[in-house]
Amino acid sequence: MTITRRSGDAILDAYRSKGLASRVGFGRRPAVVAIDLIVGFTDLESPLASDLNAVIESTRELLDAARAMSVPVFYTTTAYEPDLKDAGLFVVKIPSLQILIQGSRWVELDPRLERRPSEPIIVKQYASAFFGTSLASTLTALAIDTVIVAGCTTSGCVRATVVDALQHGFRAVIPPECVGDRSAEQHAANLIDMDGKYGDVVDLAEVIAFLEGLNGTP
Repeated sequence: MTITRRSGDAILDAYRSKGLASRVGFGRRPAVVAIDLIVGFTDLESPLASDLNAVIESTRELLDAARAMSVPVFYTTTAYEPDLKDAGLFVVKIPSLQILIQGSRWVELDPRLERRPSEPIIVKQYASAFFGTSLASTLTALAIDTVIVAGCTTSGCVRATVVDALQHGFRAVIPPECVGDRSAEQHAANLIDMDGKYGDVVDLAEVIAFLEGLNGTP
């Protein structure tokens, strides 16, 4: 079934009638977390890739707004040792992950993001940016209360990160223009489900307006 905006709204209305899909809102100290916008997921020569050109463009808008307001920016990459012993069963389930070897071009950030030296890269082996990484403790040390999540894929690493953000006590905000998936149907379905249960799906223009209202003091 193709999920349209009308059917998506109907699903969320049904959720609300059951006491789901409330809003967590923006906090006072946000950070941007860009998930796996690496060459292995953005270059169509990679078996893992999909067309994320529009996502990259929208994420650049988000990053530029965050940088202008001195909002912290974090990236993730998924990368494994050459022997893949740190890949566990993930690489069994998704054999294409075998190309994501540390030091290869596939694990490098897409250059269109124009990462700055002050913007850390979190190396992960599994879906969530929080699982087995220092992200939660780093955000806590910075007194961050809101994570604005961009990247790929909507149904995979983005969703896992949003779920874990909630479970670690962070408000999660997802601009739909800044996330992408191999499947349009899965993209739409997971945006609806995240909005219903784990975070707030908020249009990029509204997110940028929120960032611009911080006056450079997140």
